Amino acid sequence: MRPLHVAVAVLVAAVWGLNFVVIEVGLEDFPPLLLSALRYLLASLPLLLIGGRSGIPWRWIVAVGGAIGVVKFSLLFVGMDVGMPAGLASLVLQVQAFFTVGFAVVLLGERPRVAQAAGLALATAGLALVASGLGGVATPGGFALVVGAAAAWGVGNVAIKRAAPADPLRFMTWICVIPPLPLLALSLAFEGPARVGDALAGIDVGGAAAVAYIAFAATTLGWGLWAYLLRQYSAGTVAPFSLLVPVFGLGFAALLLGEPLTVRTVVAAVLVVSGVLLTQRAPRISPEIAGIPARRALRDGASAG
Repeated sequence: MRPLHVAVAVLVAAVWGLNFVVIEVGLEDFPPLLLSALRYLLASLPLLLIGGRSGIPWRWIVAVGGAIGVVKFSLLFVGMDVGMPAGLASLVLQVQAFFTVGFAVVLLGERPRVAQAAGLALATAGLALVASGLGGVATPGGFALVVGAAAAWGVGNVAIKRAAPADPLRFMTWICVIPPLPLLALSLAFEGPARVGDALAGIDVGGAAAVAYIAFAATTLGWGLWAYLLRQYSAGTVAPFSLLVPVFGLGFAALLLGEPLTVRTVVAAVLVVSGVLLTQRAPRISPEIAGIPARRALRDGASAG
């Protein structure tokens, strides 16, 4: 990857890492499904300024909006609400990198390189080291829900890659049109009209700021840049950068929420960063040998739009 694109990927990881702390704040004022619905309602507003069609078939807009907007964030927000702390949630969610690489192999024909596999293994060791030091602070249900959210993220990553949007920001803004109504319906059904009404009536500055950050920084900016990177590079190259999210998530959680930052966590963070760097040192090989299936998928996705 070009140095500028590496910097962009790291920026997205930082924005998303802080997002876990902001979600924790937002959940103090809103039930999880309602918080997610409000997030996408606000995130769809830039469409009024950007305007125009996405240039992508509706099937991809619905696929990404459903996988990431409805499924991933419903499971993540509910998982955090029922017992996953911000730092641990940012960690567990990163198994999406493995779901993404696996789905890309099966659905896009991408072939992971040796350095990518080694980097993922090194980062996995870092994630396991952190997880082993956080036992007893999360509920099994919350853990399972966040793993499910990671799988949905992997599906969404592959759908974004297949859609190959020419204008990632417009595409991701159109994606935000899909989740609000399904999420609101789920909120009314499972959280109840009374709880929804009380939350909306009692909104304060902190709650409003949390929704705004989740909507505009983590969604519009973060996902727009992520879609741009997926258009430029293979899913297996981009996805490992998400392994930096728990490094930022744990750091911000320690700084802003008082969650402990131990020597174990620091060592694990070094392993994660080293693993991501290793995935970027994969040797260049000719297009006749590798990369053809991924580029063909990208080309087909662009022509379909």
